[in-house]
Order: sequence, then structure tokens, then C-alpha cells
Amino acid sequence: MAKIYTRRSARIAQTVALFTAALLLSGAAQANEALAQKNNCLACHAVALKLVGPAYKDVAAKYAGQADAQALVMENIRNGSAGKWGDLPMPPQPKLSDADLKKLTIWVLSAK
Repeated sequence: MAKIYTRRSARIAQTVALFTAALLLSGAAQANEALAQKNNCLACHAVALKLVGPAYKDVAAKYAGQADAQALVMENIRNGSAGKWGDLPMPPQPKLSDADLKKLTIWVLSAK
């Protein structure tokens, strides 16, 4: 009987841990989306649809598997870019703090 309770307790603990992790990730994603909204990123970009600029899921797919993806995207956001996604250039975002820039970059690269 003790083995049944041990296995059941382990499954319950695992389920609670997964649920808690999902809630934390969801909260972080919402905070990062709010950060993108605050900095007018969502005026030109969306997570799943191309607007003026590429969809974040397309950016994530383009840089998937690249060891320097975070540095490249951070540089593109900070300094702007041209010609990578069409004729329209992305303006630079020099006023973003380093911490916010990193949060936005990680969020963009995690888009699915």
C-alpha cells in the first residue's frame, strides 16, 4: 500500500510542479508582451502575423539553432536593421535599457 501512495504522491507533486512552472512562464510572457507594448514594438510586429515587420515566430524560426542568435537580435533591436525582412528598415531603439532589451530578445526568440 505504501508504494501506491508514494507513486501517487510523486505524480501529484510532479503535476503541481509542472502547473506552477506553466503559470510562471505564462506570467513572464505576459510581462514581456506588456514590455513590447510599452515600447511600441507591437505597432509593427505581432507574435504570429506579419504586420509592417516580421512576426516574432518568424524571427525565432530564422535564428533557431544559432549560437549567437540572442546577440544578433539584440543588436538589430538596439541599432535597427535594414534589408533583412524586406525594404522597410526597422528603426533603432537606443532608449531601451539593457535589461529590457534582453527580456524582449529572449521573448521574441521564444515565440512559436
